[in-house]
Amino acid sequence: MSSMRLYVNIDHVATLRQARRTDEPDPAAAAALCMAAGADGITVHLREDRRHIQDPDVERLRPAVPVLNLELATSADIVELACRLRPYQATVVPERREEITTEGGLDLRRTGERLRYTLRRLDEAGIRVSLFVDPDRATLDAAKDLGVPAIELHTGRYAHTWRENDAALEELRRAARHAADMGLAVHAGHGLTYLNVVPVARIPEIEELNIGHSIVSRAILVGMQPAVAEMLGLVRGAGR
Repeated sequence: MSSMRLYVNIDHVATLRQARRTDEPDPAAAAALCMAAGADGITVHLREDRRHIQDPDVERLRPAVPVLNLELATSADIVELACRLRPYQATVVPERREEITTEGGLDLRRTGERLRYTLRRLDEAGIRVSLFVDPDRATLDAAKDLGVPAIELHTGRYAHTWRENDAALEELRRAARHAADMGLAVHAGHGLTYLNVVPVARIPEIEELNIGHSIVSRAILVGMQPAVAEMLGLVRGAGR
């Protein structure tokens, strides 16, 4: 297997900035430090309520970051922005205004026209598309039927229960194997930390991890480049 890719989500650099509605810390500067430390890509989530990342952030990041993964819901204005800027990858996620962070994967049991339209627009713009989904076999089958090249497994259940048992980890293993067997590229993320990432990084079918909060939290204490380098050491040294 090729080495694991690490995309660093820098949303919470913007969260700190927005707490004071000022111009620092700068997400673009944080992205540059992540890339200098060896990150394979940068992830940002442009939410409908613009609670952290703002439109100008994406405008600035697009030419500066070779591999930009834009997380987005099916909001028309954000889809149009994505199609205009054409990031390397767009990961479609569910979104609810009241949630603190994304709490689960897309419900693909009832695939509406809005999602199909979003996928069509992104594909026509030449953007690689991934769907953020729960590690559920029926959901993965539905993702395959939608014709996307990649899925991102929601690791939230594992992140909440990894100290108690291996059930959620085994669920991720089965889902990753099933998705890969269908020809889907397999990514994973949500709630992964320096303490729990290695077992997920050892799943051979997973080729990309998206990690944000834990890295930004560590960066406050030790600096962005050391924080990214430490996570890279874990995910690439997992011995898959």
